Amino acid sequence: MNIGVISDTHVRHFAELPPNLIRALSGVDLIIHAGDIVALDVIRGLENLAPVKGVYGNMDLPEIRTIFPQKEVLDIEGKKIAIIHGSGGPWDLAQRVGEQFTDVDVIIFGHSHRAFNKIVGRILFFNPGRASDSYGILEIGEEISGTIHQDYQ
Repeated sequence: MNIGVISDTHVRHFAELPPNLIRALSGVDLIIHAGDIVALDVIRGLENLAPVKGVYGNMDLPEIRTIFPQKEVLDIEGKKIAIIHGSGGPWDLAQRVGEQFTDVDVIIFGHSHRAFNKIVGRILFFNPGRASDSYGILEIGEEISGTIHQDYQ
């Protein structure tokens, strides 16, 4: 299964997302948004590409917070995928979000606007960065692997 992972879109309209991002997400099985969606139009547009799961971030208004939880754990093909936006400064953000979950295979987070793709212990910590700059693809099979793409040029 291929999962497109984005965060921190910070736009009011789906059409404001980078065209290369939209093309990349058109070929995935699922899209995960790690918060700071900002507007429902973004979600509606993404849902035309693939099913969407996500969480709200600190910049999301009540219209987003009523649809998405603050954090969530998905079971996808026998793997536990945790999603949280994150909060506070960028220092030690992976450590702080890691403290929010137990017994998961992947922790997807955002907030820092900085891409992060690192295995710590047995957990893949995965931040796709700010959607205007980068996105991530998670491949789930017997193993989980993640790649960050910055091909917007």
